[in-house]
Amino acid sequence: MTLLAVERIKLLTTRSPWWCALIALALTIGFAALMVGTSTDTEFTATVASTQFGANFGMAVVMVLAALSVTTEYRFSTIRTTFQAVPNRVAVLIAKTAVVAALALVIGELSAFGSWGVSLLIKPNADLALNSSADWINVAGVGAVYALAAVIAVAVGILVRHSAGAIALVLIYALAVESLIRLIPTVGPKIYEWLPFNVAQKFLTGDGASNAGRNALAGPPLSTAELSQGWSLAYFAGIALVLLAVAIGAAKKRDA
Repeated sequence: MTLLAVERIKLLTTRSPWWCALIALALTIGFAALMVGTSTDTEFTATVASTQFGANFGMAVVMVLAALSVTTEYRFSTIRTTFQAVPNRVAVLIAKTAVVAALALVIGELSAFGSWGVSLLIKPNADLALNSSADWINVAGVGAVYALAAVIAVAVGILVRHSAGAIALVLIYALAVESLIRLIPTVGPKIYEWLPFNVAQKFLTGDGASNAGRNALAGPPLSTAELSQGWSLAYFAGIALVLLAVAIGAAKKRDA
């Protein structure tokens, strides 16, 4: 049995990933239904971008799932048994990360297209067709962002090892810290341009083409990142991989 198969079995035979997946789907699709259902034909026009307003909440739940996939093993010492069976810790942790990222990708795509589909059912006459690359990226790109966010959360889980600490860290950072840094006078906005989740948002929304026709003040602000959409995804992926490399390096030097 390959490491990937082992990690897949370990992940999917516990309840928490399933509950997290259901909560992520419910949050994103429910939020989309709320936003589109209350939209109007003037200021609050339903757009492709407005169907994805709940994506960040789903991402937060996915990051909790990813962090728990590691910290739970440290809590119950099953990671120690795994390292004894497979001494190559790098291979074990990469396999675990790959499985978690794949699950996050699936959850992201289901939540994104589910949100878009429900919105289309609620507002069949709204301009919600995926007619441009901006529209497709805004919807289909959610899975990639979820997968990379999961990699970051796995890295944090490996470094922190404790469930409460890892979950608090990923949630506080993803949902609050970057926005607070932006409020620092003078240097805050400059730093914010390069923070990972702000850059990930630039990949999804670009210059706002998928939100055309809706008052910009009636939705979340666009990313201030200077990178193009393609480079934004590459930058976010680079941050995730660097954090994972640091975490794996630390895991090699510490006792399980």
